[in-house]
Amino acid sequence: MKLGKWFVYIFCVLILVPGCGKKQEEAVVPESASQQLAVQTVDFATTGSISGKVLFEGVVPPRKELPVKGNPECSVINHGQILSEELLSKDGTLQNVFVYVKQGLENYKFDPPADSVEIDNSKCVYVPHVTGVQAGQPVKFLNNDPTLHNIHAFAKNQPGFNMGLPFQGMKQMKKFNTPEVMVSLKCDVHPWMQGYIGVLPHPYFAVTGDDGSFTIKNLPPGNYVLEAWHETLGTKELPVTVGPQESKEVEFSFKSTGAPVTGHQ
Repeated sequence: MKLGKWFVYIFCVLILVPGCGKKQEEAVVPESASQQLAVQTVDFATTGSISGKVLFEGVVPPRKELPVKGNPECSVINHGQILSEELLSKDGTLQNVFVYVKQGLENYKFDPPADSVEIDNSKCVYVPHVTGVQAGQPVKFLNNDPTLHNIHAFAKNQPGFNMGLPFQGMKQMKKFNTPEVMVSLKCDVHPWMQGYIGVLPHPYFAVTGDDGSFTIKNLPPGNYVLEAWHETLGTKELPVTVGPQESKEVEFSFKSTGAPVTGHQ
């Protein structure tokens, strides 16, 4: 009887042991269609726009005269004077503010344009001072001055570069392949030269003009977060909802006191 019991016990152990000590495999459950990130396309029949102004509150500081000693070629071009562009305000508005859609377009994919964006070295400053491109879009750097310039790009999300433009009329092409706000540009030959490029995965951005205005067109309906960026006054986010074929008006305000930027619809 004892032998029979042991036989039954050993038989049960042999049946159960193969599964012992092994990690149970986890079942792979495929994501449902609603869980998967579907790439959407823009229906231009339903798109809207966002436009508005960026205001400046407070006393406008006078533009600083930049030192050009040791660079007589730039003094001649500019009649002996180059003024800072870091804060340009007229009639209570603010120029050179980069306004872009920061959130809300994650389900869309946009191919970069084949047309290039141009940045000139003109009269020993970058023209434009602030601009935007799509990631992968060509950027053409031009030298319109009768002197040596170089483009020294400082970036965090992608490799920087330093290239020369030694002759008047010379041009170089570059691409920024990774989104980044902002990539800064400097000239080592003329250290006061400063420029900025906003690199985005989409075309929904604008730079304010001398009247502080901007417009972002052909935006698909949705809920978005806008950001306004200024080189010395900081940034501010603003939620905006755009309906089908809706033209939305928004406003940002920067203050000279160093207080946070404010925005409202």
